[in-house]
This record gives sequence, structure tokens and C-alpha cells, in this order.
Amino acid sequence: MRKSYLTSLGLGGLLMLAACQKEDLSGGLEPVKKPSSSIVSNVTVRQALLTSSPLISQVFTYMPAAGQFINETAYGTNTAAQALVGNTTHLVSLGGYGGYIVFGFDHSVVNSAGNDLGIYGNPLGPTYQWSEPGVVMVSQDTNGNGIPDDTWYELAGSQYTAAGTIKNYRITYYNPHAAGTSVLWKDNQGATGYVQANAYHTANNYYPAMAPNQDSISFTGTKLVNTLQTGTILTNLAFAWGYSDSYSSEYPTLGYNTFDIAWAVNSAGTSVSLNAIDFVKVYTGQNCNGGAMLGEISTEVKGARDLHL
Repeated sequence: MRKSYLTSLGLGGLLMLAACQKEDLSGGLEPVKKPSSSIVSNVTVRQALLTSSPLISQVFTYMPAAGQFINETAYGTNTAAQALVGNTTHLVSLGGYGGYIVFGFDHSVVNSAGNDLGIYGNPLGPTYQWSEPGVVMVSQDTNGNGIPDDTWYELAGSQYTAAGTIKNYRITYYNPHAAGTSVLWKDNQGATGYVQANAYHTANNYYPAMAPNQDSISFTGTKLVNTLQTGTILTNLAFAWGYSDSYSSEYPTLGYNTFDIAWAVNSAGTSVSLNAIDFVKVYTGQNCNGGAMLGEISTEVKGARDLHL
């Protein structure tokens, strides 16, 4: 999350930053091609009514990873997460890789022509680029119980088949049991490191207080390649499409990233045909650290909307 650094710079400091041209990391990748044998899943659709809202109606789970804003009232608590209901301007941090939020609407989001879902974040660009891409998953309420305990499907964005993308990446964070202290992590690739503490956030423990285990917590998912660019100015570049909190080409016009339910794939990477979805999960997709000044790459969510209402 970049806010502590940007706040210290102020507007004048930002204007003095050297220009950095927007760069597209798509590498000319084409959209993921669907296998010929796709799975069809049709469930009862909760129809939108005249009184239905296009915005989030319920936040089911907020489970961030370690991060500088975690446990801070404004951006890193369950109360902050609940403030996303009916909102597109509030902000909640998901912390480092794997930290996630699960939300839904007061109706099913139907898989119609074009993009179906918009998710708001706070990426920066084009001159000073700072994106913190989040992976998006969707689920249908197949058992009809109204809670997100059904199968999840990833919306395969531009990096799904790209070199450097790691499937089934697993990371574990270890609670330092102290405020303003770096948090140790280890992953299943043999790497280890820290979510680094910084001088802007010293009163809170960076390890999530809402975690069921207060010694360690693990997350598993798709890890996106790091896009951190070092030099006189640190930047973290956007991906072409298919990720939240990413300053892709659509973001300046729309103010959010768009998603098509037709991009859904199962855990084996097979395309899945869903007539509608009821739940959305967003998690931080990069395990990357901007150092003591900027802190961890942590996807932020400001809200979401059904693009058909």
C-alpha cells in the first residue's frame, strides 16, 4: 500500500516526481482460450428487482494477510470491511499476498453479453504508476443456503497463462506478537522474507487480529509475477486486464476494473460456463514489497457493482 509514502510527499512532491510512461505488461497475450469441453453450471438465479442495488449488499468475510494498515480502524478491520456495503469510495486493505475479502449483492449477477462486474480500487497512473493487482474469483450459491461455501472459480485475467504465474502458491505468515514489527513469511517455493514494518505505522501489529490462529496464517492461490520497477522512483505496473486495483487502460475512464463471468475457470484450468454468480472473492495477487518507504503490495477494494443494473 502506497498511501503512507504519498502522504509524506504531498501534492508538490508528487508533481516533482520524474515522469514514468505507462507500460502494459500484457506482452501481447491473447485472452485465455476456452477448452472445447467446458462444464456448464446452471443454478437458480436471484432476480434483480426494481429496488435492487448494483452495489455490494453484504460482506461475508474479511481475512487480510499481514500489512501496514491491518488492524488500523480506517482500513484494516472488520468494521472497515463492512463499510463497503452500498459504497464505492470507502477503502479496505487486503494486506500482503493472499489476503482476501468475500462479498455479494442482493441478487445474482447474471452472465450477460460483455463485462458483468466492476471492482473499485485506488491504483495510480499514468505518470506515477502504482498498481496492486488483485485476483478475482466467483462462486454460485449451488446449495441455496445463502453463504459462500460453494465451489470457487478464478476469473482468468491476462496473466493466467503467462510465464512467471504460479498456481497453487502457498504462503504462511508468522505473528511477531508485537506492534510495529516486521512479519516473517515462508512460501512453498522455498523462499522466505518479511512484510516490512515502516515508520508510518508503529502502533499496530501488522498480523491480522481477526485470524483464527494467532500464531500463523496461510493463504493459497494464483501468484502473479512481480511488476515492481526500481530506480529513482519505485513503480508497480498494471496488467492488461482481468485484475482489480490495477491501472489498466479502462481505469482512467471508468474508475474501476471490469470482469466477465465468462472468464471463469476451475482449479484444473478448465473453462466453466456459469449462468450467474452470487459471491465474489478478491485477494492480493503479488508477493512483493516496496521496502520500508512504501510497504507491501496490498490490493485495496473500494466497492463493486453489477454492470447490468
